[in-house]
Amino acid sequence: MPNTEPPRLPAHNTAAVETLLSLEQAQPCFWANPDRAPALPRVLAAEAAAEAAGISIDDTKAAVARFVRFSALLADLFPELEGHGVIESPLLPATALQPALNWADGSGALWIKADHRLPVAGSIKARGGLHEVLEFAERLALEHGLIAPGDDAQAYRALAAPKARALFGRYQVAVGSTGNLGLSIGVAASALGFQAVVHMSADAKEWKKERLRQRGVRVVEHAGDYERAVAAGRAEAEADPLCHFVDDERSLSLLLGYSAAAFHLQAQLGAAGIAVDADHPLFVYLPCGVGGAPAGIAFGLRQLLGPHVHCFFAEPVQSPCFLVQMLAGEGGHPSVYDHGLTNETEADGLAVPRASLLAAALMRTVISGCYTVRDATLFEHLAQVLDATGERIEPSAAAGFSGPGLLTGSAAGREWLGNTGLDRVLAHSTHLVWTTGGLFVPPQEYARFVERGRAGLAAHDR
Repeated sequence: MPNTEPPRLPAHNTAAVETLLSLEQAQPCFWANPDRAPALPRVLAAEAAAEAAGISIDDTKAAVARFVRFSALLADLFPELEGHGVIESPLLPATALQPALNWADGSGALWIKADHRLPVAGSIKARGGLHEVLEFAERLALEHGLIAPGDDAQAYRALAAPKARALFGRYQVAVGSTGNLGLSIGVAASALGFQAVVHMSADAKEWKKERLRQRGVRVVEHAGDYERAVAAGRAEAEADPLCHFVDDERSLSLLLGYSAAAFHLQAQLGAAGIAVDADHPLFVYLPCGVGGAPAGIAFGLRQLLGPHVHCFFAEPVQSPCFLVQMLAGEGGHPSVYDHGLTNETEADGLAVPRASLLAAALMRTVISGCYTVRDATLFEHLAQVLDATGERIEPSAAAGFSGPGLLTGSAAGREWLGNTGLDRVLAHSTHLVWTTGGLFVPPQEYARFVERGRAGLAAHDR
């Protein structure tokens, strides 16, 4: 619903005003966060979550431990996890892609964190979504004596037994989604025996709805956008005491599930010989919808790897809800509609009109900035990624690939690099694009994506 108050900007902030002008004209722009803190407190206050005093790296460690406890059960439930029960993605070198992206000499090296390959759900949402379903199942199982505190992964295999499934079957797990979170929640909940319901917005892809139905998930379609689908799901859940609603806008469980990725990435960076320090900064580019997934990852990375990690959130030019929220500052909660934007984008997972206040509050001093990208560019980068690396991603997952160019090529990006002194060590930097989905895109739909991208690239060459 439209915000009745006019959007607010920090007083006398020239950069914010210039960014807002570009944003309202639906032009790609780069914004550097003036409130980013060089060092973080051990605990970040979750101002937007009344139920939480704050979160720390200990909460991320608890999420990691929960995934470990469930690993044997996950291996039993999902054939693709057989033998390990681990939901993770590879870290891929992408230097072959740098020429296609007009990579300037001395800009560093490009890598891909390939969450588009994540098993079970096929996107980054497998992390947070699965974590919240597992946390809910664990709480019920402990309350009913199916497991005990301190049980190991082998003991958790009992949660696939008929007694556990009978318990879970009494409960409903619901979520509002544009697509990928719904896939994650629906697949995980139904596999454990819960009644699963996904409220889908009008911009959700038809193939995602059908994939859920094939898993026995009830899909409720809504004519409105993501915000309306979430509101409808939340209202229905509030009327049912046996329904657990996964609230993408307010859930710490989701956010902490995403943050667990930081530990695995730290190990992958070490194995690849990639240092993260003052002389070797790490720039991370994260596609952003409502904000929970990129915020969780940014939180984990900053807490674990320190101040030399710089996270940037990527959004479509018509759906930059997180950038709108960051420009508004604390106390406001504007929508992209308030700025004359349509919230229409082919990047269905990023089609969100209003950001999560929880994520925005947590990121206020954490992220280094945000930027926006045209839909046409998403398809062009999708095709370039395929041609250079053979990796198949969906349009929303391509948003990260504009980041390095805007950081090093735009006036705002170069100014930020100069002000921070990072321009002096740019040649030794690592640029990490976090690709968020694509594994289960139907071949015919993916072929259309590639065709559109190549047509756009050919037009540039004429």
